[in-house]
Amino acid sequence: MAEFIKIYPDKPSEAAIAKVVKVLQNGGLVIYPTDTVYGLGCDITNSRALEKIARIKGVKLEKANFSFICHDLSNLSDYVRQIDTSTFKILKRALPGPYTFILPGNNSLPKEFKKKTTVGIRVPDNNIILEIVRQLGNPVVSTSIRDEDDVIEYTTDPELIFEKWQHLVDMVIDGGYGDNVGSTIIDLSEHEPVIVREGKGDIDIL
Repeated sequence: MAEFIKIYPDKPSEAAIAKVVKVLQNGGLVIYPTDTVYGLGCDITNSRALEKIARIKGVKLEKANFSFICHDLSNLSDYVRQIDTSTFKILKRALPGPYTFILPGNNSLPKEFKKKTTVGIRVPDNNIILEIVRQLGNPVVSTSIRDEDDVIEYTTDPELIFEKWQHLVDMVIDGGYGDNVGSTIIDLSEHEPVIVREGKGDIDIL
């Protein structure tokens, strides 16, 4: 059964963050808060954990559209091809924030994503997940925990999330109530930005 851990977003406890990082390093799955809906994620470098998430979501790993949560934009060149100045300016304006940006992937993507030509990048405005990623030292692969049924509480109330997911994951973080609106997804992999999904992030940043 999963561990349920309370972390305060304004000042995340170092010890609590270290505990989460250990779970991720051991191949565990964690549900955590972001600046939009709660997310389900694992260490990007752990193949077995990636497989587990794909299984839970009912998708083939190589076809899954997971996003990478980065601590800041300094990780970009590890996974993303060289981007032009105007694209970088949009990223600087928008992040950290409630956006997922689709960018051209490079040859250094983890082997599970080698066939992908693009990658979704997130830098959420949430201290808990940013601190986890910083201490982990590499991105967390992430997907939202949207429900098939429309019981909104499941995606916003950490205790209800725990109730539903406790036998599927290793840890659920209570970082307060989540939002029930996903991130705005913007494709910057071609010449012109394309809005794939309008969510919480304002599209005026383009």
